[in-house]
Amino acid sequence: MENIKKTFIEVFKETDQLRAFFAPGRVNLIGEHTDYNGGHVFPCALSIGTFAVARKRKDSKIRLYSMNFSDRGVIETSLENLMYVEEHDWANYPKGVVAKLIEADALILTGFDVVFNGTIPNGAGLSSSASIELVTAVMINEMFQLKIDQVELVKLAQKAENEYIGVQCGIMDQFAIGMGKKDHAILLDCQTLEATYSPIKLEDMSLVIINTNKKRGLADSKYNDRRSECQEALTLLQQVVSIESLGDLSIEEFEKHKHVIKNDTVQKRAKHAVSENERTVLAVEKLNAGDVAGFGKLMNESHISLRDDYEVTGQELDALVQAASDAKVVGARMTGAGFGGCTVNLVHKEQLADFIERVSLQYAQQTGLKADFYTVEIGDKAKEITL
Repeated sequence: MENIKKTFIEVFKETDQLRAFFAPGRVNLIGEHTDYNGGHVFPCALSIGTFAVARKRKDSKIRLYSMNFSDRGVIETSLENLMYVEEHDWANYPKGVVAKLIEADALILTGFDVVFNGTIPNGAGLSSSASIELVTAVMINEMFQLKIDQVELVKLAQKAENEYIGVQCGIMDQFAIGMGKKDHAILLDCQTLEATYSPIKLEDMSLVIINTNKKRGLADSKYNDRRSECQEALTLLQQVVSIESLGDLSIEEFEKHKHVIKNDTVQKRAKHAVSENERTVLAVEKLNAGDVAGFGKLMNESHISLRDDYEVTGQELDALVQAASDAKVVGARMTGAGFGGCTVNLVHKEQLADFIERVSLQYAQQTGLKADFYTVEIGDKAKEITL
């Protein structure tokens, strides 16, 4: 924080009335591509995330600076000019949040200066975009005393990503970051937003995130295609069964009615959404009962479904999961949207050093890429912090 404060003073030449904020990244333990299908997800907030140091201005100018993209310099706009500008790149995320807050009648009376610094690897699938959205939302809410409920901030941040950025993400990323709880994961029903916190007691296990270092841009990926394929499947199924989302279906009901989906690819997409939802609920039951091995098995099954039915893994993610399996992992799966990014792994602590060495070597041999390993802690929600 001292480093970010020092950068703020260097960039903006102001020293007083500075305030600090933090929003975590997130990892989804299981329940992938179910959020926008009205199903369940099981994410947790991480101890890595996005920090912000900010100060209100007396005029309507907004000046944004990221230590992660220092070569871009200060990006300047104003409360009256919050249009999406492609050249503003990363700064469109905080701009979008401000725009949606104003659209929701928030009284943001002046502009502000802010320095961001993220500790989440960019493009890794740990939700750096939702993290900067939530740190901005909490920052504006606190600095201007808007008194907006945290769940409403979560919804506005999602709206910014959907409508301003143009990525049709579900609610999971923003919810996990806005509502996370230290040492707990959240079983979230994405249709009702009913959330249950489960303590994560891994004891002799470590939660390891492995970055493929295959970059992927969510808006440029096939993410939106998958969403429209699921919508197509839902529309067809609604002709024969009364449901609001694919998350309303059991596997048995899906098997009974899947014949109405004539396109094999669209049918596979729906199969994943339905089976992953059931897997997620069962996985949480296993974890709550202390059956970590059973939870790990369901993680493995999740990856297979994402690989074969949803087809969002790719060579790098599959190579990492295979290497982890060969190294006797308890459970391994891709996490996030796919098409690159990260895997999440449950590893016995005493095997951790050997696991990293074996997986690193095998992955490099198969892909020519160097994987990065993060043994992570489960962190807390987006909030103001002491500077």
